Amino acid sequence: MGRPEIGIRAPHGLFSAGPDAISRFSGAVEAQGIDRIWVGDHVSFRGGQGYDGLLQAAVLGALTRRVTVQTAVYLLPLRHPVPVARQVASVAEMAPGRFVFGVGMGGDDEKETANCGVDHARRGRRMDEGLALVRRLLAGEVVDHAGPEFPLSEAAIRPTPAVPVPVAVGGRSGAALARAGRMSDGWLGVFVDADRFGQSCRTVVAAGEEAGRSQVGWQHGMLVWCGFGPSRDAARRSVAPALEELYRMPFERFERYVPCGRPADVAEAVRPYIDAGAAYVLLSPFAEHSYESVAGAAAVKAALTSGR
Repeated sequence: MGRPEIGIRAPHGLFSAGPDAISRFSGAVEAQGIDRIWVGDHVSFRGGQGYDGLLQAAVLGALTRRVTVQTAVYLLPLRHPVPVARQVASVAEMAPGRFVFGVGMGGDDEKETANCGVDHARRGRRMDEGLALVRRLLAGEVVDHAGPEFPLSEAAIRPTPAVPVPVAVGGRSGAALARAGRMSDGWLGVFVDADRFGQSCRTVVAAGEEAGRSQVGWQHGMLVWCGFGPSRDAARRSVAPALEELYRMPFERFERYVPCGRPADVAEAVRPYIDAGAAYVLLSPFAEHSYESVAGAAAVKAALTSGR
């Protein structure tokens, strides 16, 4: 395999810290040679928290010149595909050839789904139909579509991205893997071990071949929460509260998937995913000081790419 790409999450709270903080962070990522910056997405999560992934991606795309910007993941079932296709095209103008549209189902907070006017049980149908329509619109088609979720009449998006926008589909279920095979350019895993990651990648490729997509240049990725610190315990103290607050579960439920320690320790934990087929790894790092996260991600990249 080629050299793996390493990405880093834009820190929680970065955008509320203002333009100067965003500029400093994106500049540090580029200066350290990290390959990607990724952002999440929520509309109204756990009592109203949220951040629009495509808006944040547009800002980061405009501030950077080299790195790839990626949503991981954008909650597509909560939106209508026509305005989403317009937004994706706009982000692609900000970062031509440097944007990956990662999409997923969400669903950790059923109130978020309901308050967006979406039946929780229909998220899968909306994802399948919506993603197919987004891809058609971004390809320049004029779309007539009978529904049932999104009836369209002569829908079009102009101009379309000069460089096609790759789509990454997240999710661990069989339905998610089948969807990735039918409609993505790569699967994005999270909270799976390396063996399951490799098997899932093979399942996606098989689903793609069954759908007549044997020529896809697959780019599978893995999202990894991690903690940086001088010791495993120190690093664990940084990342454990964040995961517990987000998912409202004990850290022990995630611990085996969350490497903690020095960058070399994190790199060693991540390496099996590269060997299993990951073209890139998106780190969500936590450390006592914010600058340690960027430096740590750069050190992980150096450790993983040396000698390859």
